[in-house]
Formats: sequence, structure tokens, C-alpha cells
Amino acid sequence: MSELTDEVSALRKKIADAHVPKELEVRVLGNLEEIVRLENDITARVHIEQILRYTDWVVHLPWNMRTPDMLDLTKARDILNRHHYGLQPVKDRIMEYLAVLKLNMDRWQNDSTTTVKSTSGEISNEAKLSHAMLAKRAPILCLVGLVGTGKTTLAKSIALAMGRKFVRIPFGGMSDALDLRGQSRVRPDAEIGLVLKGLRFAGSKNPVMLLDEIDRVAEHARGDIMGVLVELLDPEQNAAFTDHYLDYPFDLSEVLFVATANNTTNIATAVLDRLEPIQMPSYSDEEKTVIAKDYVLPQLMRESGLTSENLSIDPAIWPKLVRPLGYDAGIRSLERTMNSLCRKVARMIVEGKGTKFRVTPENIKEYIDVY
Repeated sequence: MSELTDEVSALRKKIADAHVPKELEVRVLGNLEEIVRLENDITARVHIEQILRYTDWVVHLPWNMRTPDMLDLTKARDILNRHHYGLQPVKDRIMEYLAVLKLNMDRWQNDSTTTVKSTSGEISNEAKLSHAMLAKRAPILCLVGLVGTGKTTLAKSIALAMGRKFVRIPFGGMSDALDLRGQSRVRPDAEIGLVLKGLRFAGSKNPVMLLDEIDRVAEHARGDIMGVLVELLDPEQNAAFTDHYLDYPFDLSEVLFVATANNTTNIATAVLDRLEPIQMPSYSDEEKTVIAKDYVLPQLMRESGLTSENLSIDPAIWPKLVRPLGYDAGIRSLERTMNSLCRKVARMIVEGKGTKFRVTPENIKEYIDVY
């Protein structure tokens, strides 16, 4: 038995285990039969490799794999507070959003066992699917704010609070809608789209999928990309999203989409109609000081191998640390400043210059480059 025959046998077993839709399973099995016939044809080597690659994608997509939702509002509140300081109006909106999801889930679980019956008196699979889709329909959040205000980390916290996998698709600079929808397999270098790549990475068909910076796509491709977004974000359409590479509808109705944008000016009206914008406020200097002390510095010290014994900061210099180069709505500049500080202290310790360092107004220039 040849190596190719062994690989085909292994793929047949994977197809059966993956619970691939019947129509697609028949197509893929037919392709595998074809490459067995072409095994000794040297000119068909590229075609064989394309079929094997396609089959690999089919068997590794999460057709029926999902993570159970953990819609515990108390736990969700704790997670949001642990990872984000302030932003109370935003947190309230997210909690309301999760509460709606929980009520709809509970209602579907109750209704599906009592009211939705097939002709035989049993609950039909179609009815279950219909109610599951209704339960998962909720306004799609769009976090709008300046850079560094915590949009991406909030989306991660939502996934953590729900117990779902997290997938991020960056839209900044995206120049072709085929990046999302995939390329037809008639092209020898065809790639599957970022949406289905994300699902394979997550290993689940119900992750939280972050559509990051949807307002920053390339100008010449804006129309096409916004058209794909309309389909992705519409529950009536995304239940049968077709990637050009896969060439078979995939159900995205269980994906929880969260979008971010710096502003809504460059977002198509049809896309905005499907979003619920939440404005992310800028941080005040007082809020940045608390974030730096309680969130940013402890994390960066752990990452740098430092302890509270190694580094301390005089309270008088915090205003200078949170605004080294003037006003900044977010905390990106603050994180860079604190990261540079931790690296310098780590180097001093390794070079034997001491084990305890305190940053004061008198020696700040030794630690912070901008002074």
C-alpha cells in the first residue's frame, strides 16, 4: 500500500468523524477516489496536492463543535472589572447585552421541550435549529473610540465571560474582499478566507469573532468589503455563508460578532444598520494613573521578571509618566513608557547595578527617555 493510499484512508476516517454535511461528504469522497486513480500520473501531482489540501480544510472545520455558553452575569461583571478600570457605561451595556442572550437562551430551552413539535410529536431538528438561531440573535456590538481606549481587550473579556473561544480578524489596511471570502480553487495559489480560518483556529462554530477596525479598510476595496460585512452580520444571510474556496455554505449564525472602529464615518450605512455602536470614552489623567498603578505596571513587571521589591515609583512623578508626550486619549503611550522603564530596571539588575530601584523626580531622566 502506497503512502498516498494510506493518507487517503486516513482522510476518509477523518471525514466520517468530522460529521461533514452529506452533500459535501459525497463530493470530497469523490475527489479522494479521483486522486487514487491519478496516483501514478506525474502530471497530476499539483492537482492531487490541491485536493488533499482542500480535504484537510473540510475535515478540520468545526461543523458541529461548539463550546457551552456560561452566561453568569456575576462572573461576567467580575471579569470586566478585573481587566478594565472605569468604563462603567460601557460595562453596563455589555451586561445588558449578555442578559438578553441569557434570557433568550433560557426561553429557547424551555420552549423547545414544550411548544415546538414535529408531526410525530417529537421536536424536529429543523425546529431546534430555528429556535437556536432566534436565541442567538442579539444586537451586534460595535465599540467606537480612539486608539488605546480598550476596544480589543473588551472584546476578549466578553469571550472570557461567556466561556467562548476568541478570534480576531484585522481589517486595518485590508485591500481585497477575497481576504474574507476566500479565493476560488481554480487558482493554484487559492486560500480559504479569514472567517473560516478563524473558525478552524478556534475549533468551535460559536466563538466571539472580533472584526477589528472595520473603518480602516483600503479605500478602493471599501465597497466590496462592506458588502461581505453585510452578509456576515445579517442573521438571515450568515446561516449560509459561502467561502469561495470551500464552495459550500457554512453556518455562522452561532458566531457572536463584535466590531471595533475609531469612528463610523467610513462604515457603510447598511453595515451600521446591523450594529449597535457603543462609544468608548477617553481616559482622564486620574484614570490613567490608576490604570498604570493597578493594571499596567503589575502586568509588565511580571512579564519582565521583576517584583515589587525591585521597582517602586514616587507618587509625585505619576502625572509625568501618564503624559510624557502630551495628551493621549488611550493608554498606548503609557504602556510603552512603563514597558521601557521595566526593561531598563531589568537590565540594571542583570548587570549587577543593584536589586532595588526607586524612580523619583530627581532621577526620572535615568529611566524615561523623553526626560
